[in-house]
Amino acid sequence: MKKLVFVTNNAHKLSEAKAILNNKVEICSLKEIGCFDEIEETGINLNENAEIKANYVYSLYNLDTFADDTGLEVEALNGAPGVYSARYAGEDGNSEKNIQKLLTELNGKENRKAQFRTVIALIENGEKHFFEGIVKGKIIDKRKGDGGFGYDSVFIPDGYDKTFAELEPEVKNSISHRAKAMQLLVNYFNQKQK
Repeated sequence: MKKLVFVTNNAHKLSEAKAILNNKVEICSLKEIGCFDEIEETGINLNENAEIKANYVYSLYNLDTFADDTGLEVEALNGAPGVYSARYAGEDGNSEKNIQKLLTELNGKENRKAQFRTVIALIENGEKHFFEGIVKGKIIDKRKGDGGFGYDSVFIPDGYDKTFAELEPEVKNSISHRAKAMQLLVNYFNQKQK
């Protein structure tokens, strides 16, 4: 089975990735390879941030690796928070503060269209590949649900009447932006095995 290091310190992301990949690829965490560094995300877009993280681990450990970066892109805010989604309310921000800022910025705006976009950068034997997943939806005006993380409690994906935080994890993991990008990653490895 293909073994990859997933460059994340986010336990939610790690368990979500393992659930999505469902033993199709063996995922090692940074902790498992002894990497405890905070990797600065200095890119100006999702691709650059994913690549910075993947490069960092690949260059130090010479292990096939992948990293992702995800952004919530809100149409009425010209694509914000985008690449700054995790620190939308500032460097000391957290999910609660980020959501509060988002809802304040959208107050009184009729257009609530948004999308989550995930970009995965894979480095395998020194070669780089990118995979992108998008899920479209809308931002509601108050939090609903206890599941998920980040902006999940205010995002309803198109075709559903529940937020990501209200959906069963297996439902979210089958339709999410990260699931779509991960599926492309799996497809890539499946093609290589033929």
